[in-house]
Amino acid sequence: MSKDELRLLDFWASPFCMRVKIALSEKGVAYESQEEDLFGGKSDVLLKSNPIYEKVPVLLDNGKPVVESNNIVYYIDEKYPSPNPLLPSCVYGRSRARFWADFIDKKLFEGGMSIWKSKGEELEIAKKDFIEILKKLEGAMGDKDYFGGDNFGYVDVIAIAMTSWFYAYEVFGDFKIEHECPKFDCWMKRCLKRESVSSVLPDPEKIYQCVIMLRKMHGIE
Repeated sequence: MSKDELRLLDFWASPFCMRVKIALSEKGVAYESQEEDLFGGKSDVLLKSNPIYEKVPVLLDNGKPVVESNNIVYYIDEKYPSPNPLLPSCVYGRSRARFWADFIDKKLFEGGMSIWKSKGEELEIAKKDFIEILKKLEGAMGDKDYFGGDNFGYVDVIAIAMTSWFYAYEVFGDFKIEHECPKFDCWMKRCLKRESVSSVLPDPEKIYQCVIMLRKMHGIE
């Protein structure tokens, strides 16, 4: 397949876009990335491709838009079933994977945002809530290496992209994930050994600087 058949409307700091790039890398699928300026003005392509939410990521497959990161990763896995299938082969396994992906979407990013948006007592509550979310995810993993069991899978893709912002959460929350949730920390390090992950996740310091800018925009600094 030619490279220009798939185009990703992207933003470098978005963990939701990172999910799509990790999934495409796992499949060895070539694509073109179009960086969006989310603060200075979104492109006409983005606004036309995702008129409901007007958000990245959008994957254009021969011009046909696929939106929402979890849905895009699901789409990629169905269209390119090999190599490295991401979703379990059994119906129950797929249902469980979708449940935890939904949990991560509803809890993890919002939980982290509550940390960098808060101060004082609110920050302490946000930090405690965030750590509890990670502990629930540790429980979901059980004694396996990955959420998908012995193999890196769908929920791992969904979750590992979120960790690109964790350094910023740790700095503003004054805590260390390796101390609070050592099992989750080991999982993160295990995932980072994969080329598909390490080549996509940006420098945590760059994300931290981005969060500083966001705090200023929200009048926190």
